[in-house]
Amino acid sequence: MHNNATRCCIAAFTLHGGGRSMSRQIKKQLSKMKAGTIFLIFTLLVGGLAWATYAAAAAIVGDPVLGADDPILGSKHDFTGLNARAGVVAMAGVAFSDYGYSCVYCHIPPEEAGAVPADFGGIDGWNRYVPALSNYQLYDSVNLDNKTSGPNPISMLCLSCHDGTMAVDMVVFKPATFDAAADNAMHMRINPEDNIESCGKCHNGDVAHDITVKMLGTDLRNDHPISMRYAGLTFKDTDFRPPDTPDGFANGVKLYDGQVECMTCHNVHDPSRELLLRANAEVLCFTCHAK
Repeated sequence: MHNNATRCCIAAFTLHGGGRSMSRQIKKQLSKMKAGTIFLIFTLLVGGLAWATYAAAAAIVGDPVLGADDPILGSKHDFTGLNARAGVVAMAGVAFSDYGYSCVYCHIPPEEAGAVPADFGGIDGWNRYVPALSNYQLYDSVNLDNKTSGPNPISMLCLSCHDGTMAVDMVVFKPATFDAAADNAMHMRINPEDNIESCGKCHNGDVAHDITVKMLGTDLRNDHPISMRYAGLTFKDTDFRPPDTPDGFANGVKLYDGQVECMTCHNVHDPSRELLLRANAEVLCFTCHAK
């Protein structure tokens, strides 16, 4: 519907020599303006949805500071220009593809906000592929009451790099601005194997700094159990402290839907702490364990 000013405008042109032809032209112009407005509104809605989706996923990880001030920028989990920043000129632009955006190595690009990673073999809610879950040897003990059948999606995200089975740049959706011709021939993996695409070939403490502690592999029997319900939630097991809130503890240690995950103790968005720990190593274990 036209407002009063629009009607007066059309009437004026019609009465003062414009005739029906001029009236039709104005109406046509108004129609174009409406179409443009609708497109603008649609674009804003889609953009808002994309940002909301990214923000929600980012908040799950570790309450990051969204935008240019996020501490992850320039850290070892920021693969944009990583080797150049580290001064390893020979490997810059060689070890893995630089997609130009730090977030896309974990998070779904905003332009793919409506896509479902699982439809492409990806981890639900994340921009990485599902690891081969059957390869994992899980922690087990006669003293462990909680059992798990395998890692949940949020821990799969970490393992998809740190189990060494997939390249660090193996994402489901590459950003729309990435030129496929710039894709690297090499795609490094975080494992100790003696081949050209294994980070551990050089990062063994002799040639380059040692990253052995970061190579978890698929044998998780010597690692803290993950993707299990936190026993302290019931207040019945006195070996565990009850959390301060359903989401975790006041010192930053988090629970995810009541589950213990990799990110319960580690926060990739806070590289200032050693091993990305959410609390000081001396007291971290006693956050949950009463003894």
